[in-house]
Amino acid sequence: MSSQTGAGARWTRALISLLVILVAFGAAWFIPPRLGLDLSGGTQIVLETQDGTDGTQANSENTDKVVEVLRQRIDRLGVAEATMSRSGENRIIVELPGVQDPAEAAQIVGQTAQLSFHEVLGVGDQGGQGVQAPGGGGDFANPPADEARAPSDGQDGAPEGGGELPEGMEGLEGMEGLEDMLGGQGGMPQAPAGPSAENPEDVAQTLPDEQGTMLQLGETFIQGDRVSTADAALDSANRAQWVVNVGFRGEGREQWRELTGKAACYNEGDPRRRVAIVLDDQIISAPQVSPEIGCEAGMSGGQTTISGNDFTSESAEELAVLIEGGSLPLPVTEVQRQTVGPTLGAAAIEASAIAALLGIAFTALYITVVYRLVGFLASIALAFYTLIAYGALVALGATLTLPGLAGFVLAIGMAIDANVLIFERAREEYQRQQRTYEANKSAGMKDADSEVAKAESGALARRRRRAIAPNLEKAFVQGTQKAWSAVLDTNVTTFLAAGLLFFFASGTVQGFGVTLSIGTIASMISALIIARVFVEWAVRRAVIKKHPSITGLDRVGPVRTWLVEKNPQLMDHRRTGLIVAALIVLVAIAAPLVRDTNLGVEFTGGRVLEYEITGDQTLSVDEARSVISGLNFPGSDTAVVQESGNGDIAVRTGDISDAEAATIADALTEETGGVEMVSDELIGPSMGDELRNRALIALGAALALQMIYLAWRFRWSFGVSTMLSLAFNMVLVIGLFIWLGKPIDGVFLAAILSVIGFTVNDTVVVFDRVRDEWARDEKSSFKEIANRAVLNTLPRTVNTTVGAWIILGFLTFLGGSSLQDFSIAMLVGLTTGVVSTVFVAVPIAIWLQKWDRTPAPHVLKERKAKEKVAAKAARDADDGAVV
Repeated sequence: MSSQTGAGARWTRALISLLVILVAFGAAWFIPPRLGLDLSGGTQIVLETQDGTDGTQANSENTDKVVEVLRQRIDRLGVAEATMSRSGENRIIVELPGVQDPAEAAQIVGQTAQLSFHEVLGVGDQGGQGVQAPGGGGDFANPPADEARAPSDGQDGAPEGGGELPEGMEGLEGMEGLEDMLGGQGGMPQAPAGPSAENPEDVAQTLPDEQGTMLQLGETFIQGDRVSTADAALDSANRAQWVVNVGFRGEGREQWRELTGKAACYNEGDPRRRVAIVLDDQIISAPQVSPEIGCEAGMSGGQTTISGNDFTSESAEELAVLIEGGSLPLPVTEVQRQTVGPTLGAAAIEASAIAALLGIAFTALYITVVYRLVGFLASIALAFYTLIAYGALVALGATLTLPGLAGFVLAIGMAIDANVLIFERAREEYQRQQRTYEANKSAGMKDADSEVAKAESGALARRRRRAIAPNLEKAFVQGTQKAWSAVLDTNVTTFLAAGLLFFFASGTVQGFGVTLSIGTIASMISALIIARVFVEWAVRRAVIKKHPSITGLDRVGPVRTWLVEKNPQLMDHRRTGLIVAALIVLVAIAAPLVRDTNLGVEFTGGRVLEYEITGDQTLSVDEARSVISGLNFPGSDTAVVQESGNGDIAVRTGDISDAEAATIADALTEETGGVEMVSDELIGPSMGDELRNRALIALGAALALQMIYLAWRFRWSFGVSTMLSLAFNMVLVIGLFIWLGKPIDGVFLAAILSVIGFTVNDTVVVFDRVRDEWARDEKSSFKEIANRAVLNTLPRTVNTTVGAWIILGFLTFLGGSSLQDFSIAMLVGLTTGVVSTVFVAVPIAIWLQKWDRTPAPHVLKERKAKEKVAAKAARDADDGAVV
């Protein structure tokens, strides 16, 4: 870290600060935030591609093709700002903002839509019953007019009256002609029981038609991707029936002619004269080719119309979307779905905004009371930190989620940590200068800035040593320089936790990792550049030089003064601390053996529905549980019903269908007079297993990475003791949540990894001070050095923790039920993290020094000094200098 105090360095930092602030302001002003669906409301669907039956692999390339088909479907649905992206090798995330009825959207998006056209080879085992050809003019009736033809009144692109017909169908200007060709509506005689397939080996599948007749179908004759257009329209004849007009492209046009030509070779009424149109293994239409079509001649023009008596405008449009969108290259399964109502997102934004504003205000007030002027200047830098973090968030296009809001607010408390470290070190430097100045004055030296000293010049002034008064600017710069290693290490460990969240978490919890990372970078800019510009400008003012007490850097705080005077030997009680910690671990481990662990739906799979009661009647949790247990769906008697938020009802079930979920809403509506869905989250079993495994990997990786980093930066004994301290803290928080019956879910995972990051920060600061003290003191025992380091860093720990407490307190009481458990876990973890650093990490490090043969810091310091001397001597010898 640079210790430059020249005007050039100060101006450089000031210009960098101004540039960063202006860019952040511009981004925040002109770029709208990208809100996650848990804040904006809408539906998120996670699909997983499977290997195709034809051997097509579910790899990233083929999954990207599925994404493109889905994008076409969603565009046809008209959902604004819908996004689709591949996640990993074979996952697809579909976000549909504003869609509050996810069942229909999930059906459209998730259907494979394997459309195909088949020849009918015969009738299956149930073919003894009569077969009535589809009515309504037949599926081949009403081919669309040429695209160049102006649309007729009331129907785009559909012929009416004397409209021009496709090639090969000339002379059939009216509906009568079409009906004659296709057998007419109601004019087709009932088909007798047809023969079975001449060669059973040619039968690819046997499916029932609309009347239940089992038709034996051959292999796919025309693939769905040969369809060029599909539009829903009213039938041109009676304007009362909805149809889907289908056109073929390329080879599909000739294949269509060939398929109808082969069917025309059979006698009228023979089932083999029919053509089956299959969608996802269901025959959606199987019309018979008209007698006018000659054998092997077929129907040219590449056009057809799909009709059905039960078609509505919605179902016809959905079918057109599926057909024109084409078949998905791979089958897909829905593994996760989340729907959030807009009211919940708006309430979360408002609550988090209030918590953020109050948290900033009270944190600024606290830091100003403790550090006076420099604390106030750090508070101004804290406000700029908020601007920079938000500007970076929107500029990078990161999605702001509900846990992300928590990370954004929580990072405010972290942002002050670097300032606290620097201020505490600056206080030490100022006190050291003060002691040196007083000792020199006692030795009879004159002040360097006295009139007598100024009058002396030349050799006389150089020979006489002067007592230099303490300097605030020099103390602050040196304090910044000495705090740099601790600031760097604490931010790196926070990045490790955030990175694990990003790579191992999913969905909204990933947003927490993103905002935590951005907040960490912004906090370093705020503390090391912007706050430094403000403080250096302030301490150079004449009034501040005359009254240094205004700054808050001229003396240490009362807590540290008391610790220095009393010098409590905390490490004398290290065995007691370790015994108490072991007992706490035993109690925490016993929790899952005594109580059922309330694993969140993310880790177990299932469905969680939350309803707000809007009717006139109230409903208790017990009454709601009784109502739901009486419903007829699997697991209704074991459904978990809890109160959520302000009187809302949360129902947790197994993997139930949308129809079964609708029965819950209907039953609650009947009891209360009305309910409104607040959120709906569905996690498939495979997804739950994966998320649980990834959570365990994330926790294990967090412990391992922190240990490796600290072992590299310090000593292996420090890394091992830190890992054991983290494990203690993690087990304590998890055990407490199990005892309290709190949910262990994805948001809790974010809290645990954040607790790990904060705990490591405390441990890093202590061990950094141990290394510093040890480098200057080679006579004291390691226990004495460690105890002194704990006492010297305790004020910083208290101030930083109190700042985080303020933020988390507001999140607990104002952040809503969705953030309450997160805040509680963080509050407990932060508090126990401070205790575990002092009474677990440091005592274990003292014990491990018996086996740690890594050279002590003072030995390394002496070795480096000797190496510098040897290097200088070697350079002098090379230069021919005489020493």
